[in-house]
Amino acid sequence: MVKETRLDHVDLTKTMKNKKKYEKKLRKYQLRLLTLQHVLVARGIAVIFVFEGWDAAGKGGAIKRAVANLDPRGVRVSSIAAPAPHEKRYHYLQRFWRKIPQYGQIAIFDRSWYGRVLVERVEGFAKEEEWQRAYDEINCFEKLLTDDHYIIEKFWLHISNDEQLKRFRERQANPLKRWKITEEDWRNRAKWKDYQIAAEEMFAKTDNSFAPWHIIPANSKWYARVAVIRQMVRAIENELTKREVALPLYPDKMKKTQTTKGKDDQADASAGKQEETSAERSH
Repeated sequence: MVKETRLDHVDLTKTMKNKKKYEKKLRKYQLRLLTLQHVLVARGIAVIFVFEGWDAAGKGGAIKRAVANLDPRGVRVSSIAAPAPHEKRYHYLQRFWRKIPQYGQIAIFDRSWYGRVLVERVEGFAKEEEWQRAYDEINCFEKLLTDDHYIIEKFWLHISNDEQLKRFRERQANPLKRWKITEEDWRNRAKWKDYQIAAEEMFAKTDNSFAPWHIIPANSKWYARVAVIRQMVRAIENELTKREVALPLYPDKMKKTQTTKGKDDQADASAGKQEETSAERSH
């Protein structure tokens, strides 16, 4: 009997087909993220968003929409590839320490230090003793940061094996996207089960309250993009609430507040005029 895994329980049928609804929700959370970015700067709180997932799962598209309306001076996206020769002279976390954001800034990692327990494990680039101890090293690394002025949220974009094959073939057939598909992607695909085993152990050993994993159903790109940015917003709001920082209102709530205030002002003005009229009559 095959044991079901965490990824097996992800509902990949979740979708968003209405373009207007997608664009409306996307804009709502993009603007909210921008508003919260200003609060992070004012409070000196940094955020790290980590993206992992299957090849062609839509990580780049989700990241692109997340940063589209942010102040570029306070956000940086790092696309992580294999370590350069000089980086192999150091502990594997050294190259990530150099990319940790300043207080008040946002850093997004497209692939990350989790490569040690994913690709390096599966492809044999790290010895078993190295990737086995990496779980504790990563947990300590993230705990050290979140105990300070950092928020860490981690995303795994999940698609089905069939959906990945479909996207690979589409990239292969499109001259404008062919650069996105490599022989390495096809080799990795052949080791799908090995990567799933590695991912499941990664979730089990590094999904912590201070730096949680969020598995995002990504067969629908529109759904995944909105889900990712919505979770980014929630994570920042939750942390600010814990720190007893007042959250800015959403634009629609601001309008309601302004409308209510306007009505109250009109009522006060009307009451004032009635009092003046009554006073004039008494004279």
